[in-house]
Amino acid sequence: MRIVLFGPPGVGKGSQASMLVEKRGVAHISTGILLRRAIREETELGLKAKEYVESGHLVPGALVRELANGALREAGFDQFVLDGYPRTIDQANWLMSDLEENDSSLTAVISLVVSDHVIVDRLSKRRINIRTGENYHLDYKPVPAGVPEEDVVQRKDDRPDAILHRLGVYRKETYPVVAFFRERGLLHEISGEGSFTDVCDRILQVVDTGD
Repeated sequence: MRIVLFGPPGVGKGSQASMLVEKRGVAHISTGILLRRAIREETELGLKAKEYVESGHLVPGALVRELANGALREAGFDQFVLDGYPRTIDQANWLMSDLEENDSSLTAVISLVVSDHVIVDRLSKRRINIRTGENYHLDYKPVPAGVPEEDVVQRKDDRPDAILHRLGVYRKETYPVVAFFRERGLLHEISGEGSFTDVCDRILQVVDTGD
């Protein structure tokens, strides 16, 4: 299994990646989590990225590629689920090139489709563990007992007005990647609505057919 989970914020990419890790033992590669960890651990790459984050600028794509490529290398370029990468056409081209250079290829790109009102509801009730990067949801995945209250926060961009802005940015800047993978016969659009288990089963139906 070598897949990309794709879709706008709030479709459940992180939750589905976690379920796939449990069910199939694949490596979950989230560039967001990797970036936060690198900054927290003050690695060489993390220190470079921190300069951009603290100045309010986007982390350059080359640094994100380095993070993703390192994690793919650790996974042997096999048995992985990518979450949050690629986000641009450049990154999509980099991914395809990096896989090809290591005699690997994608099984499928899963684009999760969820209506905007469901996304707003999901994200506005999401909470983040600032120490681990783990996602929680007030309805579907409550904060476990024993997690310090001060470690759990709501991101500013998980407020309704910010969510709608993020969806607009996604459609403008990231959606072209959907066309990129569709043209290569890798894209599979499935509904991301319903229970986490139902959505995971839909993903596995696609993946098992492609393996």
